[in-house]
Amino acid sequence: MSETASSETQTALAATAKQLAYARKLAEQQNVVLPWDIQQDRRAMSQWIDTQRSAPRVRDTQPSSKQVAFAERIARIKRSPVPDECFRDRSLMSRWIDSNEP
Repeated sequence: MSETASSETQTALAATAKQLAYARKLAEQQNVVLPWDIQQDRRAMSQWIDTQRSAPRVRDTQPSSKQVAFAERIARIKRSPVPDECFRDRSLMSRWIDSNEP
């Protein structure tokens, strides 16, 4: 190994607390593991964060609690149940709400 390569390895700065907090949040949102070795190097952490930010987001397909509450309110008014499949998919719930709004 050359002198410059070994000195770079020795002088690698640790990731900052802000970087670690943000990276953990991204890892949780994207449902990925934050590698230990990445957490030890500020530059590697920065590159990992940039990669995760540009990655497509993992979307939750479950309907929101507000959607469910609104659909149940409409169902009570209309005296008809909300179909079970609507509770598994946000877009189905949205369509059901749109077609049944009073």
